[in-house]
Amino acid sequence: MKIPTKARYFWPLLLILFLTDCTTKDLVVDAMGAAPESRPILDSFVQLTLVHNPGIAFGLDLRPYVGEWARPILIISILGMIGVLVQLYRQLGSRSRLAGIALGLAVGGALGNLYDRIRFPLGVVDFIDVGIGVHRFWIFNVADAGIFVGGVLLAWTILREAKDEPTSRPTM
Repeated sequence: MKIPTKARYFWPLLLILFLTDCTTKDLVVDAMGAAPESRPILDSFVQLTLVHNPGIAFGLDLRPYVGEWARPILIISILGMIGVLVQLYRQLGSRSRLAGIALGLAVGGALGNLYDRIRFPLGVVDFIDVGIGVHRFWIFNVADAGIFVGGVLLAWTILREAKDEPTSRPTM
């Protein structure tokens, strides 16, 4: 039985990203849970800073708008997005290597954050803190990086395929 090209990239990347994300979050929570102050990794440019994000991307919090329903709404939304991405994967041609990579990263990251959302009432564990001095970027995790890179690759793949498709002009 021949494994489709997309599956050779999608499934390993999904599993590697999910396991790496869960492992790094557990390590950071175990190491920093009692004392969550920032710890420099590369001077002040990259630091470990443990935070729990109860909201969505970039720390946007839904609780002021939907109250106690924020967590269930986010869990259902993540499940829906994973469903959309898996459906997109199923519709891909069997040789879509780059799309398989992109979707593997995106789904693996989404599963990592979904797992956190379910197991931690405080929210998703974020710990990678990048910036210069007091000018910091958002604190994120391995799953977020996978989702971002996967999303950029997927958008690029879709745009590239749209450009390569011949456009038919209506005849008059």
